[in-house]
Amino acid sequence: MNEILILGAGYAGMSATLGLAARLQNRDDVHITLVNPQTRFLERLRLHQAAAGQALADLQIPDRLAGTGVDFACGWVTGIDADARTVRIDDTTTLHYDTLVYALGGVADTADVPGVDEFAFTLNSAQDAALLARHLERLPGGAPVVVAGGGLTGVESAAEIAERHPDLDVTLVSREIPAAVMGERARARVHRGLERLGVRIRSGAAIVKVTPDAVALDDGSMVPAQAVLWTAGIRVSPLAAAAGLQVDERGRIVTDEYLRSVSHPDVYAVGDAAAVRQGYGVMHGTCQAGISMALHTAINITRSLKSKQPRRFRFGYFHQPVSLGRRDAVVQYTRADDSPAPLYLAGRPAAVYKETVSSSPWMLFRLLTAVPALGPLLWRRGGRRTR
Repeated sequence: MNEILILGAGYAGMSATLGLAARLQNRDDVHITLVNPQTRFLERLRLHQAAAGQALADLQIPDRLAGTGVDFACGWVTGIDADARTVRIDDTTTLHYDTLVYALGGVADTADVPGVDEFAFTLNSAQDAALLARHLERLPGGAPVVVAGGGLTGVESAAEIAERHPDLDVTLVSREIPAAVMGERARARVHRGLERLGVRIRSGAAIVKVTPDAVALDDGSMVPAQAVLWTAGIRVSPLAAAAGLQVDERGRIVTDEYLRSVSHPDVYAVGDAAAVRQGYGVMHGTCQAGISMALHTAINITRSLKSKQPRRFRFGYFHQPVSLGRRDAVVQYTRADDSPAPLYLAGRPAAVYKETVSSSPWMLFRLLTAVPALGPLLWRRGGRRTR
């Protein structure tokens, strides 16, 4: 029996699992196991909504796997022996694999700034988002809230909190100008949306310390805060490096052009924990990239089981959608290398677009489960072709 083990049931892990199940439905010599610490699927694209106090759907992974033949193991990955091809779960169970798909993703990088671990909230899980939501509900009117990080997650979180809690004083603090990855016109529209919601922007200074009631900036100033949400950067699990897999300076698994580990070809890496090089450079983590990697990995594993050559992974980015509350958004369309293209969408149409993007992964999972024959048709080249 050929054992395929998939670690992580986020967007990438679930896509790889169901993509493989769809392609291998008639193979009785292959067994797939998916490992995840929780049974509930984490809608990472919606965690800023949960942090602001909105209830999210209870999407259960075992329900989506029903009828696919995939086994689900609920537990934490605590160790990998890449040479022995084994994975330890909760330090109690050992699973063997012939092929491993590493999709453990990343979490907020809280290690480098003093006080973040102790005093700041994160969006690493639904539980973390719920903790922040309960804290915000208890704050008095006018209480200062700081969102650290001017990336798209920080922008969405600041807007969502400000819309849901208009009585709170929300400040977005960032070293760079918020939404810096967007084009000038789209970025200006994002800033107008934040201004409309009453979000203050403090850019050009980095947070060097978080205290119980403020954040300290590198220009010597202090910004009051009765709640701090940390969205400034991500880090990946040290498990890959500890297992002896070749990783980059950020701990991501270095892959070849087929998404296999360059040091251990029986390991595929997808999502935030993969360092995948394209013509424009090393990819950065997004949902669109992770799902594309995962579905392409399903193709290549299937081909290897048929003794066929794998296919090179080619990917081009398409858009940068950012919500500004429930009724406003900006969608920056991009070139393949993720640089901003001239076109962008804003306002209510962009909000509908963003909602469609946020709900589309689970819809994809439902399609792969309900109509397995769609699997081979949904992805053939790993994304938009790069130039």
